[in-house]
Amino acid sequence: MAHSKSAKKRVAVAERNRVRNQAVKSRVKTFIKNVLAAVEANNVELAKAALVAAQKELDKAVTKGILNQNSVSRKKARLAAKVNAL
Repeated sequence: MAHSKSAKKRVAVAERNRVRNQAVKSRVKTFIKNVLAAVEANNVELAKAALVAAQKELDKAVTKGILNQNSVSRKKARLAAKVNAL
């Protein structure tokens, strides 16, 4: 357990960041699932709209430093490939 004031603050800050990061990652996964569901249903218009929204959320996660740029680029490319295959 933390004893010093600064160590206690670090514990609190780490927990706050963990909760925020978890929420952002969950939100990103939801947007990705929306794209994949639209692709499964062969709904081109919905898939394209969901793809734009998912790409925006992924870019926000990179800006906040939660996800790595390279992994986000890979995810965006794979989602776009699935949508373009429709």
